[in-house]
Amino acid sequence: MSTYKSLRTLVARLRDDLNNPTGPVSLVLIYAYNRTGKTRLSMEFKDAGKRKNRKNPTGTPDTLYFNAFTEDLFVWENDLDGDSVRRLQLNEQSSFFNAMTELALDETIARYLSRYADFDFDFTYKEIEQGGETLFKPDYVSFSKGGEANIKVSRGEQNIFIWCVFMAICERMLDGHESYQGKKYLYIDDPISSLDDNNAISVACDLAKLLRRAATRTDADGNPTPIKVIFSSHHALFFNVMCNELGRKIDDAPSVAHRRYFLHRPNGDGTYLLQATEDTPFFHHVATLAELQRAADPKKGKLYTYHFNALRSVMEKTASFFGHPSIAFCLRALDNEEDRALFNRALNLLSHGAYAIHEPTEMGEDNKELFRRILREFIIRFEFALPGNAPARPPAPAPAPQEAPAQ
Repeated sequence: MSTYKSLRTLVARLRDDLNNPTGPVSLVLIYAYNRTGKTRLSMEFKDAGKRKNRKNPTGTPDTLYFNAFTEDLFVWENDLDGDSVRRLQLNEQSSFFNAMTELALDETIARYLSRYADFDFDFTYKEIEQGGETLFKPDYVSFSKGGEANIKVSRGEQNIFIWCVFMAICERMLDGHESYQGKKYLYIDDPISSLDDNNAISVACDLAKLLRRAATRTDADGNPTPIKVIFSSHHALFFNVMCNELGRKIDDAPSVAHRRYFLHRPNGDGTYLLQATEDTPFFHHVATLAELQRAADPKKGKLYTYHFNALRSVMEKTASFFGHPSIAFCLRALDNEEDRALFNRALNLLSHGAYAIHEPTEMGEDNKELFRRILREFIIRFEFALPGNAPARPPAPAPAPQEAPAQ
């Protein structure tokens, strides 16, 4: 486990992992809770790649990235006057869209999109003046379905469409398109939101395939020319699928050399802890239990009602791992029948919207004691080996950058 006092020093460590001459890896997987600072980390990594230095005297950006800022480049125009022509407007100031006409992405986007959704899209382009030259860039994209034009798709469908655009661009970069000759890294932060588990698995499998290709890329002479990748997520299922897909051999292809980390801020301040988890792909569930254990400490911890929801989530994943459909499997394994009934009642009452993490409410003393008993017995019964340095409480929100920089 390593401690970093700033994002800049943490980024230096990650770049060292990818470029260490004695043992470089092609891919780094990072699991981190929401509000840890994953988006800020991705932006610091991107900024480090365009600073002028001896290796990069011109300050040429070396990273193609996907994060919350990428999604913000697409904004709905809802036609408030006519209420009929709805479209997704693209930020024409962003260099992210500069080469879209040359890239011929429509077919690749459609190929990806057909795996996750059932609507069609159509880009409209226009000429704009940028940097003293005239560029032909996408102005907006409209959607249709079942013969109905200019529909507004759901937030989840919008996010999956944007993700498909990014995946198509990544393919062109791996093909060696001239627009991406200076790019050495991909940084992908939390690529999905508002997706059901089935789509999460599909997207993760497709992404793993793309990252495997990035890690094993060669030039025309067969010399290795990999694109190095940082991937971060708070999504437990997505992260597990990525670990499993990249860690296994496929046909004659070996597993991808990579490192897995758990990133957290134990005190909610600017100090970051990076813990290697190569041998424990389900470490984030174990880390959650360790966090709950610390929160349940009568002397140092503080229990909130949303901790019931966190424990419920771990129990659901544990039951699923053993092939059972609900947490009843975990509860039946506990000895005290009265506690089982009380805990089930507390879960049903306290793990819903009124007790969300955004409005934390401290547990009453009776619920605290019940929670401690159930947590203790659950950990013992299923023989979890907990780490010693998981965060004692949900971290304070990391300061967000003030504005979305151009890609």
